[in-house]
Amino acid sequence: MEPLQKVDSAVQGLSSSPPKEKVRRQSSAAAAGVMNINDLERDGVEIEIAIETQKTGWKINKSPNSVEDPAVLKVLLTKPPVKKIDLHFPLGMEVTARNLKGVTIKDAMDAIYKAYKKRSDDELDKPYLAGFEWDKEECWTRFIVHLQKEPGTTMAAGGGGKKKKKAKDEE
Repeated sequence: MEPLQKVDSAVQGLSSSPPKEKVRRQSSAAAAGVMNINDLERDGVEIEIAIETQKTGWKINKSPNSVEDPAVLKVLLTKPPVKKIDLHFPLGMEVTARNLKGVTIKDAMDAIYKAYKKRSDDELDKPYLAGFEWDKEECWTRFIVHLQKEPGTTMAAGGGGKKKKKAKDEE
């Protein structure tokens, strides 16, 4: 039997190929076609909000998984899809929804839920999500969150922008 020998791994005993250099991962693992909201603003690209946000009947202090139609959660919040969007509440609070593959309705709801999950029902004046509004004159990079007293699952689809403007003017 041969006596054991010390092997200096830096000198011998390794394969002849040089050590692989670490390749820095791309900072953006975003899916193709997913935009940065600031780029959309710079290029003047119009943003369209998914109409499905208006008929979720979702209570903001309950888990987004509690919505009646879970398929709505997978829908992209915007066209074109964005990596992140700020959601501004009428009382001044703001949350940010992020997803490198495109912010979905669930991502927006998760961000809102995280801010409101510790609030009890009687603390919330308007506990149900009515939808989002994009007012490019006020701020291109954020949506205004509209809340309502009753769950809005019965809202008819279509023409959402005008309805929201009208509701905003009444407030």
